[in-house]
Amino acid sequence: MKIVIVGAGRVGSTLAEAYDRAGHEVVVLDLSTRAFDRLPTGFRGKAIRGDGTDEDTLRRAGAAGADIFLAMTEGDNRNVMAAQVATESLGIARVVAKINDPVRAAAYGELGIATICRTTMQADAISAFLGFASAGGVGVVAPTGSHHSADEHAGGGTPVGSGTTMAGTAIAGTTGREA
Repeated sequence: MKIVIVGAGRVGSTLAEAYDRAGHEVVVLDLSTRAFDRLPTGFRGKAIRGDGTDEDTLRRAGAAGADIFLAMTEGDNRNVMAAQVATESLGIARVVAKINDPVRAAAYGELGIATICRTTMQADAISAFLGFASAGGVGVVAPTGSHHSADEHAGGGTPVGSGTTMAGTAIAGTTGREA
């Protein structure tokens, strides 16, 4: 599978390393070349300095043919913008945006963008560890709505975390780092 990750922070680089090791074709974009220092020396994917919210940059990086697009920067707004470009302009069916604000994460799900909210996930994990009930939030929000027709969003409603694993699919040959 071809996986594009916008943001080479701790989460993005950890996912990039795992998917690369599993044999997937991985492309990582970040505004900072130094962010790529988080990638292992044996990383076989592409590391490209560029703006993951810019359609032209994403096209040059090869994102238009991606199977999966993950927006994992530290900024909620950047992640939503990148996810919208990936879905609406590039036609990528499986798109997830990391959102820190639980209210925004739920709202973006209603607008057709799958989100993962680490704030809610951490609150639930802490509560579970302490033996308390769940904090009540949803950590992963599958897209439930859209401002586009179903034809324009083919596959956009795929539940995140539905038990499908990406580790079983291998793709041979990726290129080295680009900056």
